[in-house]
Parts: sequence; C-alpha cells; structure tokens
Amino acid sequence: MNDMNACKPKIIMDLEALNVTNASGCPACGRKFNLGDTAVLACGAWGDGPRYIHENEAVQDVKTNQYFERGYYRSLKASA
Repeated sequence: MNDMNACKPKIIMDLEALNVTNASGCPACGRKFNLGDTAVLACGAWGDGPRYIHENEAVQDVKTNQYFERGYYRSLKASA
C-alpha cells in the first residue's frame, strides 16, 4: 500500500489519464472513464496494488486515509 504515497490519490481524468486507464476500464465497475471523471487510487480484490477507479465506487478509510473498492472494503470489515 506504500505505492499509494507515490501518486496523487485523487485525480480528474484528462486525456493522458484516459489513454493510460481506458484500455481495461475501471477495475471496480468495468465502465470506461470519461474526460472530467473523478478517479481515486484504491486497493481492491484485484490484488496487484492500487489502481484508479471511479470515485463513487470507492470508500475512504478514515483511520488510514486510503481508498478501497466498496465491495473489497466491506469484505475486509466483515472479516475483522
């Protein structure tokens, strides 16, 4: 999770970000990003480090101030 400190945790999608992320789309919901969408760097069930997802698909943990994909966060809280 230290990778999250190296990047901006919240961005507004511009053309450069779209070119990088839209090949696979949002890992949380599968939809493509649009110009002007707000995205956050979040951890999720995909497991290979944080990725940008739509902000409305994320939850920010107040203790760690990090973002998690909603379903993944629920599963973490349920198992705790």
